Amino acid sequence: MNEPAPAYLKLKRYLLQHIVNGDYPPQSRLPSEKDLVMKFGVSRMTVNRAMRELTSAGVITRVQGVGSFVADPKVESALLDVRSIRSEIAARGETHTVDVLVSESVAASPTIARQFGIASGEPLFHSRLLHRADGKPLQLEDRFVSPACAPGYLGIDFQLEIPHHYLMRTAPLQRTEHVIEAEAANRRLAKWLDVSVGAPLLVLGRRTWSRDRVASVARLTHPAAKYRFVGSFHVGDSLHA
Repeated sequence: MNEPAPAYLKLKRYLLQHIVNGDYPPQSRLPSEKDLVMKFGVSRMTVNRAMRELTSAGVITRVQGVGSFVADPKVESALLDVRSIRSEIAARGETHTVDVLVSESVAASPTIARQFGIASGEPLFHSRLLHRADGKPLQLEDRFVSPACAPGYLGIDFQLEIPHHYLMRTAPLQRTEHVIEAEAANRRLAKWLDVSVGAPLLVLGRRTWSRDRVASVARLTHPAAKYRFVGSFHVGDSLHA
């Protein structure tokens, strides 16, 4: 049974969610500790721990006697484009490597089946890859793929051709859907991404269609201290890969 989250973690998640949503943009000042104590009815120690952990994660900066401010993230990823993590890393002059954690055929769970629009239990391909920039974890990619769209998926060498490249080649992008969430690292994610338990994470859920069917459902998880998503569009624009 899951234990209720401690007050400091709830506060940390609240602040992180508002930072991710843009309510507190980079360099903006956050509410004071006194204001947070009054707003949430928690102790000064609880607020201080939440702010301290966000500072340690690089999400905010604290200036003695002045206040706390949203930090400038170190890495940006274009939100409205479907881009290769390998290309993003190379564009910054860093070396991309990948750890293959899982590569398997599975029976679709009810939750995943609904996202694909298929019956529960139908076969899907599943991969879990850890992408590194200069040896440091940057993205955990957990992906399910339709065998009908990419029948050779499990046969590719992920060291040579990452899923993005293979899918763009075999299942031409028709449309895509993005969902961004803030999350605190559990023990498993903390180990893979080399962060502390409870550290803030940015999670991008991405579903793509090809030839009028869902081709891929991916969950891309990043340390919030190292990553942010940016995007812009104009009326009349369309999405392109």
